[in-house]
Parts: sequence; structure tokens; C-alpha cells
Amino acid sequence: MKILRFIKNIVRRITPKFLIGIYHFSLALSGACFYRFPSRRLKVIGVTGTSGKSTVVELIAHIFRTTGHKTASSSSIQFRLNDDIEFNNLKMTMPGRWAMQRFLAQAVKAKCQYAVLEVTSEGISQHRHRFIDFDALVFTNLSPEHIERHGSFEKYLQAKSKLFSGLSKSIKKDKVIIANIDDKYADHFLSFIADRKIGFGQKNRDKTKEGIYLDKITLSPFGSKFTFDNHEVSWPLLGEFNVLNGLAAVAATWSQGISREKSSQALKSVKIMPGRMEIVMDSPFSVIVDYAHTPKALKFVYETVKIGLKGRMILILGACGGGRDHWKRPVFGKIAEEYGDIIILTDEDPYDENPAAIIEQVRAGVSDNFKGKCSIVLDREKAIKKAMHIARPGDVIVITGKGSEPLMCLSGGRKIPWDDRAIVRRLWSEMKAS
Repeated sequence: MKILRFIKNIVRRITPKFLIGIYHFSLALSGACFYRFPSRRLKVIGVTGTSGKSTVVELIAHIFRTTGHKTASSSSIQFRLNDDIEFNNLKMTMPGRWAMQRFLAQAVKAKCQYAVLEVTSEGISQHRHRFIDFDALVFTNLSPEHIERHGSFEKYLQAKSKLFSGLSKSIKKDKVIIANIDDKYADHFLSFIADRKIGFGQKNRDKTKEGIYLDKITLSPFGSKFTFDNHEVSWPLLGEFNVLNGLAAVAATWSQGISREKSSQALKSVKIMPGRMEIVMDSPFSVIVDYAHTPKALKFVYETVKIGLKGRMILILGACGGGRDHWKRPVFGKIAEEYGDIIILTDEDPYDENPAAIIEQVRAGVSDNFKGKCSIVLDREKAIKKAMHIARPGDVIVITGKGSEPLMCLSGGRKIPWDDRAIVRRLWSEMKAS
């Protein structure tokens, strides 16, 4: 396995980029031809952005299913064909080109009317979106991410833009762009050609002729209540950012003829998203698990947890290895110090990088004055155990970086079963029994 990985890395380094591009494009074309361009027999909605993609995909699909429409959905959480669910164990948000076309073909076979797909910048760069004819595209937000992979933020933006520029080439009629109008890059994504352009957000209501806009919001440690266009929703999802995800889902389904009233009713039955601000324990202390792996997402999570907090915030975090975005690591440490009372730094997915070196880079963002409250426990399970042993009633432990991911990636291509939530539950059972 190591030899194969070594050979693959060497081939990737010495092969000209244009040849790699041709290879990926050829895979996309051959997959689409083999499965007879299945997207043309479905209504396809793509969701992209830096954060919130998976949640928006799941919310859109939930509204469609609740309103009686057979729906397929693909996200970093799961692959779903109507009621048939397969959890995403790939450590890859957007599957490869043949896998995407096969999934869409399965959706057609299952008589789905809609397919909702999470689309990543990596997937776009590797042509995984090619030969998928989209009916609508949703833009959630944009902030620095995958900088090492793309070379710069501008190139990251360009990768996302390729998805929207390709919408005009889709054979579908009545193509739609849905954008978070409060994001500073909204104008950029709304500038691409489409038959309709729909906004969602809290302000900037004049940017689009049509939109779904937030009127009122009430946040609590147990969920949120919000009103848009005189439709009220109460649900268990935490944070303002999840409310925006809900508005994105309403806007996307509204573009397909689902009324605001039906969408708001559907959102009331939404349950907690796996690994997204998921409350794993709520007594005597709380434990929250979240996927946050960008500075902006991390701040959103911590700001949300602060609402109604009576005790201390104990933070467990690390940073992904594999050469991913080194610049983020000290930023994570700085943000954790800003919001946390106690910080425990630990492994996330080190891949072939030195785990201790990754954590030291995160720790570099923590000031000398706070380092007495910041410890390093490389073994992630032991880090969680330590946090649970020092937690007092009213405290909140926040574990970020992996969410509901079922695997941890180690050196040499090894992957071990992992689930932060299951570990918390097991450790709590052991603590109660001791």
C-alpha cells in the first residue's frame, strides 16, 4: 500500500497539469456516457461555498421529501436515495466522476424527481461536476480555505466560479442562482448567467428581485426561532449560521415551486444534523460535537455556545494534516484562546504529517499568558477523557474538526474507525460505572 501511494505521488508530481486535467475530464465524460447522462432526467441542485454546504443539502432534501417529492442527496454526511441511507465513509465530500454519475443513475432508477449535491472546490478542479446538468446552484459563503491546494484565495474563488460559469451550458430550462446576499462575494456569483436570481439573508434586500429574507431571530442554547416573510420556524438547530442555512434551503426549494408556507412547515420537523452542533450530552455538563474546520466556522460555533453559557467552555481541537492550509493552524489557537476557558489540543487527521508538529503550530497561536490553560494530548480519545474528567456541572465541552466523520486518517494511508460522539457516550458510561 505504501509503495503504491509513493508511486502515485511521484506520478502526480512529474505529470504536467494539463495532462492530469485531461485525465480527469476524460473520466467525467466516460462516466456520463456510460450512465447515459442521468442528470438530464432529474432536477439537480448543486450547493457550494466554504461552510454550511452539507447542512444546506440535507435541509433542501428534507423539504423536498417532506412535501412528497422523491429525492436523492449527496453530502459529506451521507448519500441518500429516498429512504435508503448510506453514510459517507469516503473521507471525500464529493465522490469521483464515475461515482457521481452512478449515484445520479441510481437516483433515476429510484424514480427520484430531485438530486441535491454538495459540490466542492476540489471536485470542481478535478471535473467531478462536469457533465452534470444543473437546474439550480446555491452559494452559501466564501472565506479562505484550501489555499495550499489551489495556490491562492483568488484561485480558490476561480474554482468555485467554474461551477457557476458552466450553468449557462446546462441544457436545462429556467436555470437559477441562489446566493447569500450578505456575503461580500454574492455579487460575483450573482453576475453569472441564469434565468432567475434569488437572494437569501438578513439585509441587502435590493440585490436581487426575488429573495427569502430574515425578519426576526431568537437564539437559545437549545435551538432557535426565526421568522421570514411572516412564516415562523422553531427548530433544534443552534446558531445564526444555521438559520441562514435554513433560508438557503427555503430559497432553493422555492425556486422549484415549493411555497414558503410548505417549506416553513417542513423545517419545523428538522432534527439535529449529525456532527453539526450536535449536543451529545446535556447533563451534568454538556458536550457538543461540530465539524468546524475553518476559522470562520470555528468562531460561529464558539459564539453560539457562548449564548446562555453559565460555566466554562472547554475546547478540544486540532488541525488536519496532509499539507492542508498550514496558515489556519495558529489562527485556530488564537480563536480558541479568545473564546475558551480551557484548551486541549489533539490529533484530528494527521495523515503523513508529524502530529506533534501540527499541534505545535496550533499552539503557536495561543499567547504565553494563556498557555497555562492550554495542554496537548495527542491521543484524541485521551483528550476527550481528560476534558470530561475536569468538566464541572454547567460547563460545555466543544469538540471540533471531525463532526460525524467515521474515520481518522493516519500515516501510510491507514484509516481507523472513529466517531467523537460514540467515544463521548462510551467514556460517560464508564465514568458513571466507576
